[in-house]
Order: sequence, then structure tokens, then C-alpha cells
Amino acid sequence: MKKIFILAIGLFVATAASAQDRIKFGIKAGLNYSDIIKGDGNNNFDTEAKPGFNAGVTVEIPLIAGLQFTPEVLYAQKGYKNTYSYGTFKQTTNFIDVPVLFAFRLGSSFNIVAGPQVSFLLSTKNKFENGFGGVEETRVEDDSDRFKKSLVAGVIGFRYDVNDKFDIHARYALDFQKNNENGTDYTPEYKNQVYSVGVGIKF
Repeated sequence: MKKIFILAIGLFVATAASAQDRIKFGIKAGLNYSDIIKGDGNNNFDTEAKPGFNAGVTVEIPLIAGLQFTPEVLYAQKGYKNTYSYGTFKQTTNFIDVPVLFAFRLGSSFNIVAGPQVSFLLSTKNKFENGFGGVEETRVEDDSDRFKKSLVAGVIGFRYDVNDKFDIHARYALDFQKNNENGTDYTPEYKNQVYSVGVGIKF
């Protein structure tokens, strides 16, 4: 994980001086549609995807013709939904995502984006609803044996540059690591997977 940040910083420093007048900063926001891929632990239940959102900042740094380095820092909601015969359980996990991406330009406006991502868990919110009302619990897990505080993922998607100030984009992200190594009914063992769409504004 540290190597990813060292690489990102090194690339930024190496290119910032020569490309300073071409670096673009931006903000972005969008919708997440997340679910989980269950592991081999005690995960005998079905899940459904749930909506969330993402928002943050980005930088576009030209490297060579047709290639950009585009790191980001995003607040992102993930999680899943589980419907039982007696109610619905929803888990929302709040993360700071740091995608370390590269954009490969195809044509004048279309870009393929790909790269690793490091996610830092902020909090976990569980909500159970039934026919008699809802019970909601919010907590931050401190036991690292149950919830990892950081996860590494891979990201792939596209970005369409409407003009030099505005873009639309879509992505898929999949964790390479499980959220824990010993799944139970209370804390299932899984990997996050997230589909997202959004818009970006550049300055």
C-alpha cells in the first residue's frame, strides 16, 4: 500500500514541473451502486445492491501524448442490502477512496481509466427495518480482526470529455482484499464491488 502512495507522489513530482501550466484540478460527484462478493466464511444469505453516492477532488496531469495521471480523493458510500422474511437489513460503509488512476485517450474525447485504489474505512452503519418500525445502529468498528481499516482495490472505467471543463464517467471497482478473514453471521466475510457514474468539473 505504501508503495502505491510513493509511486503516486513520485509521478506527481516528476511531471508537475514540466506540465505545470497544463495540470487541471477538478471536483466530481456521482452515484454508487454497490454490493458484495461473499467469501468462504459463514455467509449463507443472499444480498442485493444498494445505492449511495461519491464526491471529491481530482487532478489531471499530462504525462505523454494520450496518457494522463489522474489521482483522486473521494468520499464514497458502499454496502449492501439483505431481505429476510421478517424484515430488511441494510449496511452502509463510509470510506475515503484514493484511486491512483491513469487515463488512456482514445480519439478526441473518450478515455479509458484504470488503476489501483486504496480505501480507508470511516464508519459502518447498520439499519434493520420490519413491519413494526425500524431499529438503527451506527458504530465504528475498532477490532481490526473483524473489519479491515484499509483495503486495496482495482478500478476500470471510462471518461468522456464533453469539453475541456466538463466530463461524464462510469466505473467498476472491486476490492482485492476481504473486509475480514473470519466471516460470521454478524460480520460476514466479503469484498466490496461498486458500479458508479458521475460528472466532473475542471478548473
